[in-house]
Amino acid sequence: MLYGICNLSIVPLRSTTSDISEMVNQVLFGETFEVVEKEKEWSKIRLTFDNSEGFIDNKQYTNITENFFSKLKSKKQYFSGEIIDFVTNDKNELTTIPLGSNLPFYNNCKLQITPEKNYCYEGIVLSEQKSKKEILQIAFTYLNTPFLWGGKTPFGIDCSGFTQMAYKLCGHHLLRDAKQQATQGKVLSFIEESEPGDLAFFDNEEGEIIHVGIILNDYHIIHCHGKVRIDTLDHSGIFNRDTQKHTHRLRIIKRLID
Repeated sequence: MLYGICNLSIVPLRSTTSDISEMVNQVLFGETFEVVEKEKEWSKIRLTFDNSEGFIDNKQYTNITENFFSKLKSKKQYFSGEIIDFVTNDKNELTTIPLGSNLPFYNNCKLQITPEKNYCYEGIVLSEQKSKKEILQIAFTYLNTPFLWGGKTPFGIDCSGFTQMAYKLCGHHLLRDAKQQATQGKVLSFIEESEPGDLAFFDNEEGEIIHVGIILNDYHIIHCHGKVRIDTLDHSGIFNRDTQKHTHRLRIIKRLID
């Protein structure tokens, strides 16, 4: 098995081996992965954090050894806490990084992408498991972020990327897609049982889970629909405050953190 790490700020993970194929996810600076298949120009990879798969341009990542990968996988995880910041290498060259980038082997402002590539990061670092209240604080950071299919940064994000990143930056693990996230946690019977920080899921006419958001106080929800926004949540679903219409049909409410 081959292994890799992202040494650029935001790299698209695509559905096929083409620059014009669908972006199904993004790989952020410092994220590691297994290289499932490697061809001349593209690699099929499996991300360490959530096992999501896709194709990445071989020019947009760095190979790492199995030993380095294993050591990093066993280490405590650190993430950048600024909406946008930068790291510098030994030559004082800058690499811009978005909120939620991994900081491999972080210690006293130093980190490593490979044993030979050292960087410095002096911004806010997130590393501890946090409460549901703090998940909401992180979620509000993404307010007005535009919708981007497959995105997971403050410059473009989709509904499940938003919930995953809000939880991830508070030390909690969510899978990548809404229908996958709906398999996690404990089912709640009614909205009245929910607490701020719980997740609400929504389905289409065929009963497939297609949307997710984070429940707030007083029957409100923060979710990504066009942009990350706050709307009203009722027993029918999400009521859009701008259009004065229901936009999503409620299917299930889940609690992942007690």
